[in-house]
Amino acid sequence: MKLLSIAIPSYNSEAYLEKCVDSLLPGGEEVEILIVNDGSKDGTAALADRLSAAHPGIVRAIHKENGGHGSAVNTGLDHATGLFFKVVDSDDKVDAEAYREVLDTLRRFSEGEETLDLLISNYLYDKEGEKHKKMMEYRGALPTGRLFTWEEVGHLRTGHYILMHSVIFRTKMLKDSGIRLPEHCFYVDNIYVFEPLPFVKTMYYLDVCFYLYYIGREDQSVNEKIMISRLEQQMRVNRLMIDYYTDPANRERITSSPRLQEYMFHYLEIITTISSILAIKSGTKEHLQWKEELWQYLKEKDKALYKRLRSGLLGTAMNLPGRVGRGLAVGAYKIAQHFFGFN
Repeated sequence: MKLLSIAIPSYNSEAYLEKCVDSLLPGGEEVEILIVNDGSKDGTAALADRLSAAHPGIVRAIHKENGGHGSAVNTGLDHATGLFFKVVDSDDKVDAEAYREVLDTLRRFSEGEETLDLLISNYLYDKEGEKHKKMMEYRGALPTGRLFTWEEVGHLRTGHYILMHSVIFRTKMLKDSGIRLPEHCFYVDNIYVFEPLPFVKTMYYLDVCFYLYYIGREDQSVNEKIMISRLEQQMRVNRLMIDYYTDPANRERITSSPRLQEYMFHYLEIITTISSILAIKSGTKEHLQWKEELWQYLKEKDKALYKRLRSGLLGTAMNLPGRVGRGLAVGAYKIAQHFFGFN
């Protein structure tokens, strides 16, 4: 069995896929690199095959019909044989020194008696044109150098939530969670790090900057204009997260730990805020109507959850009445955008 499976969802990634793979090859035979070609129309398929032939036993090319990022992650997980599982997007890379430390840590838990469900590390916003890169780290909020549980998780500030770039899951635990990401939908990475959390019992925070998250390309899914154009998909993800959080079948696991429940609540709060502010920034009647429908959907699903989200600082800001209220909400968003470096 491999120590780590790394899935690379790849769609029309010919221009940057090889750099991503090159950053992962130092993992050697302990790592399997699964290039999931998601029906690309450029030279991605041929490049994936060439890389697989050049690095047998390490790189595998998997070809499938186009189904979107979530579908490619699902396929990667289906083919994973490693003890642990990581998703790396095809335009991103990893830091070589941190990579060694990550593998050393995973190896310790693969050989010992203790079980690790989730390894968390830092990531860097490698933003196009920015000289000073923003690193997202969890010092002070998470214990370092040892296993810990949800009850030991401290306060994570707004903008410092655990994202796909931060996580490596134990593969069996991830599969046991039953997660299946929706197809033909962007922004499913939020579901990927949300739904498995109730199954996570043990965590380890490695305080190194492992993942280099490239951001700033005009056609990138997290570009603000692109996000507004795909607002329907953001809303879809938001609703699926509401469904999961409010599903009675999940309630026992979510409420088993007050700190887990609190973290998942605030994660849902952030996603709902993003959906709302994008609708506000768009300003079209249709998108503003979608915002109202989203909050109504939440209310119908769980009135208590709706009241708590609606009465909080972010919920209040997102629902200020009239044009002036929407202007204030956008202003607050721009301040957060500058401070945290997202989009």
